[in-house]
Amino acid sequence: MVAKLIYSAIASLDGYVADEHGKFEWAVPGEEVHAFVNELERPVGTYLYGRRMYEVMVAWETMSDPAPVMRDFTQIWRAADKVVYSTTLADVSSERTRIERSFDPDAVRRLKDQAERDLTVGGAELAGHAIRAGLVDELQLFLLPLLVGGGTRALPRDALVSLELLDERRLGSGVVYLRHAVAS
Repeated sequence: MVAKLIYSAIASLDGYVADEHGKFEWAVPGEEVHAFVNELERPVGTYLYGRRMYEVMVAWETMSDPAPVMRDFTQIWRAADKVVYSTTLADVSSERTRIERSFDPDAVRRLKDQAERDLTVGGAELAGHAIRAGLVDELQLFLLPLLVGGGTRALPRDALVSLELLDERRLGSGVVYLRHAVAS
């Protein structure tokens, strides 16, 4: 099996992962969506994060939410390796985590080639670098029935990438899941 690099994001219908104030509380998934995300994340062996996304996700290191779907994700997240790309982060507070000071497409390509399990890239800016470098094999977008009007775009503005629709699903609360392969 060849490991894939997957970009997965929860976005507003108009394509933003955070609003113009940097807020994304509106993107917190309900139980049905979270359980679906858990199944997608289960085979992931490594998470690639930008600093800001890592600072959001590191809460899972100590999360003790009693809800089964939350406990399940906590275990999935803790079991995976994490690589954080940051020039400013001094250290990390989660197990199985290392810092890289710059995003090197060749190093990520080698990481993919050596991986036994899939990798995901988290954070729109880092994902944009990976998409433009031709490293992303699959996009998994969860579109919420919400318009935020501006903010952080889920997808890069300056990338021309042909996609092939692999799956689409309608989930609870009007969320639509779209899974695309990057066409070769």
